[in-house]
Amino acid sequence: MAGAPQISVMKTISNTRKAAPQPATETARYWADSRIAGLEMLKAQYVRHTFARHAHEGFALGVILHGALAFRYLGRNHVAQPGTVNLTVPGEVHDGHGADSAGWAYRMFYLSPQFVLAAATEAGMPAGRLPEFSSGVLQDPALARGLTLLHTQMEQQDATMPVLEQQVRLNALLAHWIHAHANRNTCTGATGPQSPAAGSARQTGSMPRAGCEPRAVRLAREYLDAHSAEDVRLEVLALHAGLSPYHLSRVFCRTLGMPPHAYLTQRRVFHARALLATDTPLADIALTCGFADQSHLTRQFKRVLGVPPGALRKNVQEQ
Repeated sequence: MAGAPQISVMKTISNTRKAAPQPATETARYWADSRIAGLEMLKAQYVRHTFARHAHEGFALGVILHGALAFRYLGRNHVAQPGTVNLTVPGEVHDGHGADSAGWAYRMFYLSPQFVLAAATEAGMPAGRLPEFSSGVLQDPALARGLTLLHTQMEQQDATMPVLEQQVRLNALLAHWIHAHANRNTCTGATGPQSPAAGSARQTGSMPRAGCEPRAVRLAREYLDAHSAEDVRLEVLALHAGLSPYHLSRVFCRTLGMPPHAYLTQRRVFHARALLATDTPLADIALTCGFADQSHLTRQFKRVLGVPPGALRKNVQEQ
């Protein structure tokens, strides 16, 4: 990406719980280097925070520093312990919370599908295909050390780290990750996860690529995408999809891993995130995207993305 390197310094979010046996400070810093398109990073410590069920548009790859992260992913419960690598793939619904009262801390890379696609090709995957992974937690000490070191140095050195060094080191780590842990017999399409068999989708909670899900769910999804700022009623959505309200709710949740109202909230959050690049006040963004007010936007935004919109806005605007 052209232009001078810009890395945001995000505001620290904290709250303290007096009776906690461990320090209860929650901090989150989200940033990116405008020289590398498709890459964002997060360093966070969460104690009481709980991520709502959601799905990313790209890959998430990181390392647990201390504590333990518990999350529901691929149809089963995972616990990522210190020193393990945790990951999610595009479109796969998951949540996240501390495995116990101590919470967890981690460093995360968020990678666009195009970013991972280039690394996958270098790692010997079929051209134009994204890798799939059968687990959300990996036991790979070498990969964990490499990701932690690079992430830490990219934060500490900011724009003084040559972009070439960042690219070379990150590409080598991604190639190792894909070569060592990706499924060799199945891959996803370059634009997102391919639709799994119906039974697989029900078991894992995978969100199939738009157009590949059952027709009724596709119609409902398209309607919610087009009317995300509106107070959509279930009977209207069901009529548009051609199913009864009860049946639609069941098949929607079974196919996408989340109920219609949760999908609607996620679309609103993604819409709000896109508007952060403008000068529109957060209160106006909230109303534009269908939230009741700015505090409502902030609560839902943090539940899905882990940081409040005001903090993330710095990163978006500087890029």
